[in-house]
Amino acid sequence: MSSELIDYLSGFMQKRRLANFEKVLENRTQYINVICEDIFQSHNASAILRTCDCFGIQDVHVIEAKNTFEVNSEVALGSSNWLSIYRHTDSAEDLSVLFNTLKSQNYRIVATTPRPDGVCLSDLNLSKGPVSLVFGTEKDGLSNILMGMADEYLTIDMYGFTESFNVSVSAGIILHYLRNELKRKRISWHLSEHEKQRIKLDWIRKSLKRSDLIEKEFYIKKSFRKS
Repeated sequence: MSSELIDYLSGFMQKRRLANFEKVLENRTQYINVICEDIFQSHNASAILRTCDCFGIQDVHVIEAKNTFEVNSEVALGSSNWLSIYRHTDSAEDLSVLFNTLKSQNYRIVATTPRPDGVCLSDLNLSKGPVSLVFGTEKDGLSNILMGMADEYLTIDMYGFTESFNVSVSAGIILHYLRNELKRKRISWHLSEHEKQRIKLDWIRKSLKRSDLIEKEFYIKKSFRKS
């Protein structure tokens, strides 16, 4: 059904835009996803989303505790439209469902932290399986709860007096490095055909004005063909 709907909706779009969707989907991945815990500065939240889109990271999980994850349009530049963003509370039940679901899908929970027992970025082995990268709040980093749920800890080498990078800078450094690692290694990181179709449909819906009405028209015509 989705392929028929995509074909129908595609008739209302420019071929050049559809071709660009196909090109971007070929470089999208769910092998790496990002989890943001309680980011309170909108420019940091927006910069992380923009970085994820630029590096082809499709899935972003947002944990909102004390702070709402707000997007600054001037920083994000529309990147949130092309990502799959999932919002969660910091309740024990919600976090348990999130992390158990990720682990059931074979994701390793990798907490980004300057703690001394963390593995260096260059030593993180992507060949072991997909990873969920967890980034914490600007002031205090990750909460003890999320640190306890992590399978591994990841650090970035630093050589100055300051103890940590800005959270959006950390995300940029880590995702740039790991994205290049995916290209270098023989890892099956591409989206499945099913995921490509799902995401493409979502993008088309967001690109068309009143796509709901066009979609309704599709189902009406389809019901007439059956009758």
